[in-house]
Amino acid sequence: MKNGRSLTDLALEIERQQQAKKDYIVSTDVIEMKSDGEGRFSLDVDAINGTFGIKDTAHDQIGQYTEIPSKYYDRMRKESPELLTLNVNHWLHSTPERRMLRTLDGDARAFLSSRYRRIDNAQIAETVLPIIMQMKGAKVESCEITDTKMYLKVINPRIQSNVDVGDAVQAGVVISNSEVGRGSVTVSPLIFRLVCSNGMIAQDSQVRRYHIGKENDVDLDMTVFTDETLEADDRALMLKIRDAVTAAVEQTRFDRLVEQMREAKDAKVEARIVPKAVELTSKQFGVTTFESEGVLGHMIGDGELSLYGLANAITRHAQDVQSYDRSTELEATGYRVLTIAPQLWKSILSTARKEV
Repeated sequence: MKNGRSLTDLALEIERQQQAKKDYIVSTDVIEMKSDGEGRFSLDVDAINGTFGIKDTAHDQIGQYTEIPSKYYDRMRKESPELLTLNVNHWLHSTPERRMLRTLDGDARAFLSSRYRRIDNAQIAETVLPIIMQMKGAKVESCEITDTKMYLKVINPRIQSNVDVGDAVQAGVVISNSEVGRGSVTVSPLIFRLVCSNGMIAQDSQVRRYHIGKENDVDLDMTVFTDETLEADDRALMLKIRDAVTAAVEQTRFDRLVEQMREAKDAKVEARIVPKAVELTSKQFGVTTFESEGVLGHMIGDGELSLYGLANAITRHAQDVQSYDRSTELEATGYRVLTIAPQLWKSILSTARKEV
C-alpha cells in the first residue's frame, strides 16, 4: 500500500483547508476566463470582485460544461490560450446558468452544479476517526489528501486469515471523499496482504453517497451557506457512514473475500502465456502499457502464476506509481481482476494461448 501523509499531517491539512476554502453560487454570465499568455489562466468573477487561478479539475469541469471536447480543450490550453478563453467565454455567457464555484487558496478548484451537495472532508474525518479509535488494535495504515480526494485506509489486525500457508491477510476499510466532484463518499472493504503490504479494495461491497441535493442557497455576497434541513441530512448521512465503517470489517464479509482469493489462486496460468495474459487483462481493465510492464515484473518475481498472482501483481504495482489517486484506483482494479467473470477470464486465456 502506498505511503501518504501521517494521520497528524492529514488532520492539520484538513483543518487548514476548512479555514481557507470558500464557495460561491454565481451566474456564468458574470464569469470571465482570462489568460496571461504564458499558460496560466484565471476566472474573473464580477459579482464578487474576485479573481481565481484555475486548477486542473476546474479546467476539466469547465470543458465539460461548455461541451468543448477534452482533447481540443487541452490543445487550446497549451497552444492557443486566447482561443480557449474566446470559446469558453462565449459559451459561459450565451446561456447564463447558476453554478457553484469552489475555491481554495485563491484558486478555483471546482466548477459544479448549483445543486452540488457539499460533504466536506472534515465531516467525514470527525465521524470515522472516533470509530477507528474504538476498534481494538485498528490503525490507519495509509492516508492522504490530494487535489481531488481524501483517503483513509484502515487495517484491523484482529481479523486475520490465511489464503495459503505463509500468506496472511487482514481485514480493513477504505473511506474516501471528494470535495470537487471527483466521486461520491465511499466506504469499501479492504484486504491487506502482509507478505507484500498490498491493499485490495472490494468496490462491489462499498457504500456510497453522491454529492447531489436541492438547490443551494446563498447570502448577499454569493457565498453558500448551510440551512437546518441540510444539517439534519448531514447528521443522518454521518450515522450511515459510521455504520458502514463498522460493517466493512465484519468477519463474515472478510471470510467471503478471502474465499474469493483462494478460488483465484486455483485459477492457474501457464508460464508460457503469462506475458500475453497480463497484456490482455491490462487492456480489459484500463491498466496502461507502462503499468502493465510493472505488473508483469511483479507477477513473475512473486512466482504466483494464477489469477490471484495477477491481481496481487496489480496491487503491488500500485505502490510504485507516483499518484496516490492512481495507486488507489489500481488497488480497486486488482479486486476487479480477482473477481473477473469466469467466461471473460476463459476468453483471455484462450486468446493468449492462440497468440503466443
